[in-house]
Amino acid sequence: MAHALVIGGTSLIGRPLVEALLARGDAVTILHRSPGTPFGGRVEELLADRNDGDAVRSAVAGRSFDTVFDNVYDWARGTSSEQVIATARAVSAGARRYVFTSSVAVYPEGGVFDEDAELLPADHPNVYGAQKAESERALFELGQGTGLAVSTLRPAFVYGPHNPFEREAFFWDRLVAGRPILLPEDGRRTMQWVHAADVARAAVLAATVDAGAGRAFNLAGDPITQGDYVRLLASAAGLEAELVPVPRERIQAAGGELLAPPLYFGAYLDVPPITVSGARARELLGLELTPLEEGLRETFLWYRVQERPAPDLAWEDRLLESVGGV
Repeated sequence: MAHALVIGGTSLIGRPLVEALLARGDAVTILHRSPGTPFGGRVEELLADRNDGDAVRSAVAGRSFDTVFDNVYDWARGTSSEQVIATARAVSAGARRYVFTSSVAVYPEGGVFDEDAELLPADHPNVYGAQKAESERALFELGQGTGLAVSTLRPAFVYGPHNPFEREAFFWDRLVAGRPILLPEDGRRTMQWVHAADVARAAVLAATVDAGAGRAFNLAGDPITQGDYVRLLASAAGLEAELVPVPRERIQAAGGELLAPPLYFGAYLDVPPITVSGARARELLGLELTPLEEGLRETFLWYRVQERPAPDLAWEDRLLESVGGV
């Protein structure tokens, strides 16, 4: 029986990853900050802040793991490459594989990028992308120096049940209520998506397939425009979408935000695209992604049974009224 450590095992990516590992028959330990998991006695639980190397070292003292899956980024404080390496050194003694969840944000805007493209520099203003890129470089260097087989995953926007970000649910809140959807400009900016369960499957494959060792893997479906994405969300709910195009300049002048309320197009879904190729994961890991339409239908079933507070739509109503959208 293999023993796996999952750093962050209770949110969007961690939950399906833990379920996949348990289904394989692995013994699973979760390391996170807050007590409580949805897995009951099926997992062991360790408490530590992954950004605190000493706390992690203390939490895992006397334990060893065959595989380590590192999923956690601290959105409030950031997670530096130094903190990632401190964690890796603390938990990897005796480990055969270390799988790190990175992001397509390690690339600059544009594309199409494969995994050999140059990553963002450490001083890039996109702190999240720069820290992920630096962490990848540091982990691969650690692997070369110690023999630890490191793999990194670079998912595009991740969707699925238990999404903590205002993305799928942001739009379904409005579509189910029969409301129009604000569309930035003509809605032709593209994005790429990957189901959380596919990220979990990729992690397990990267940790077990020989070709996974020492490599990075992009995880992304085909590009889809903003407008077609909203239409697909509507279709998953059995609805029609009413789209109201509004110039970005007008949205921003009215106070619309990318990351904090008032959000106008979900959380961070109106940014210049980063487009990647997912060929390596198909060719080396044998990973076939869940079709987006199928994954959204499944996610909508989860959404329907959630209790969500009614969104504050006053700002949105004012903007829609100003452009004749209500």
